[in-house]
Amino acid sequence: MDIWWSLHLRREPASVPLARRVLLGTMAAAGVDPDVSYEVGVALSEACANAVEHASPCRAGLDSGADQGFQVTAAIIGDRLHIEVSDSGPGFAVRLRHGARGRRAKAATSVRKSVAPDLCAESGRGMFLIRALSDSVQFRNHPRSGAVVSFDRTLTYRDHGERRGRPLAHAS
Repeated sequence: MDIWWSLHLRREPASVPLARRVLLGTMAAAGVDPDVSYEVGVALSEACANAVEHASPCRAGLDSGADQGFQVTAAIIGDRLHIEVSDSGPGFAVRLRHGARGRRAKAATSVRKSVAPDLCAESGRGMFLIRALSDSVQFRNHPRSGAVVSFDRTLTYRDHGERRGRPLAHAS
């Protein structure tokens, strides 16, 4: 069974646990291993918390009535989960990369790689956790405005049996 869903949420803290509950409920219904569900739930919570905190209309130079919230889309296809969180804020900082031999410069989003976060700080661990709990992650700016965080994870299932005609891999 393949499952796909999308939520459009207000940019407020109460939206974070709501998105996580929908994801955890979906994965429980699909029979995903609870440990994997927990890890993916943490990654989603971090991505949503970042959208709530950093996508402020004031940060984007918009009036506060222009807040368009944020969107969460998730798809379970076989043993793969894909999640995308997009917002309407200012997006990630952009730095220019200079092309070789005078070629046109390219813009790249500036997101720090897996640098260990300050464990004593109140914030700043979100992107690090998303990377640590995902198989792959992409941070990019939306073409119109806002940031997009997308990540993938291979799923394991509780039953460790046949699933849609193919056996699931499991540790012995």
